[in-house]
Amino acid sequence: MPLYMDFHQFDHVTIEDVKMAHIADIAVQDRYGVKYHQFWVNEEAGTVFCLMEGPDKESCTQVHRLAHGNVACAITEVESGFYKLAMGFSIRSQSGLVKHSNGTVDSGCRSILVISVRGIIRANNSKELHYLLIPLWAKRACMSHLKRYGGRKIAGKSDDSIVALFDDSDEAIRCTRSINKELVQGNLEHHPRVIFKMGLSTGQPVTEDGDFFNRLIKLSHQFCDSAGDNQVLVAPMIRKNCNNPALLDAPFIKWLTPAEELFLTDLLNTLEVNLSNEKYTIHKLCRNIGISRPQLYRKVISITGKSPNAFIRDFRMQKAFSLIKEKKFNVSEVALQVGFNNPSYFTKCFHEKFGHLPSKSRV
Repeated sequence: MPLYMDFHQFDHVTIEDVKMAHIADIAVQDRYGVKYHQFWVNEEAGTVFCLMEGPDKESCTQVHRLAHGNVACAITEVESGFYKLAMGFSIRSQSGLVKHSNGTVDSGCRSILVISVRGIIRANNSKELHYLLIPLWAKRACMSHLKRYGGRKIAGKSDDSIVALFDDSDEAIRCTRSINKELVQGNLEHHPRVIFKMGLSTGQPVTEDGDFFNRLIKLSHQFCDSAGDNQVLVAPMIRKNCNNPALLDAPFIKWLTPAEELFLTDLLNTLEVNLSNEKYTIHKLCRNIGISRPQLYRKVISITGKSPNAFIRDFRMQKAFSLIKEKKFNVSEVALQVGFNNPSYFTKCFHEKFGHLPSKSRV
């Protein structure tokens, strides 16, 4: 049967409340061919997530309605393999409550880290094309630290980025610190040297509109794309969830405020919608996101260290790099999709950004 996960939001909820509701679900679930497996509770946030099997969403919902009347805010079907990667292998108690292996209650929240690494090379001949992939020493370093801190690698985009999920925000921060240390040191010892960026966000598994981690993964990708070279851009909720304040102090970590996160996601989503429009100006951007030109400059420079024009150009180039790696479009088609009507000028900008021609990225 299909696997489903739902989301409940309460003004106040206790673990004992949910245990009793779970018992009530089990008492009536056979009438609808449903099997409720387990649940996650965050008493502070008032959130509950339930995992069940059933013939359809309606049957699962009907069990809740009949058992105790607490119908979920959202319910979504989840693919079994991705669910296991996303939620990990926490321990379910006899009552259905999910706990971490150390015995603490699992709230269901997960942290997602996106790592982008590329070699620094002027790859204009065929002998150097292998440098366009993540250098082996850097990839091994990233994977080693992910394993050490409990990160579970999931499939990333076609741009060679590494994506991993963590059960614990503190471990995710420790992982970024260790990766940063080794890659910086490795640049002094290995060839080719690398440029790396990281984006880290955290959130609940199911949102009010039924999204299962996809939006959170996209957010971490956006943070990674917006980070400066050798920098980690981190969501404000990570700071809130951090149990060890000593982890927060690092010069290469850029901590976003809630207002900065909202601004950045609004900015990037707006740019993505208008990606192919070569005539999309700073004036139009300011109007679309509802701020003045001075405000735009001040905020973009504060978050990214770049002017809006430079940031937008890098955004287009990063999108172009991903599209080229997909091998679905030729260079001229990619240029049009990222807002360049002149393929020659696109090639020039691409070469300035990545150090090689766009046609050489198809490795």
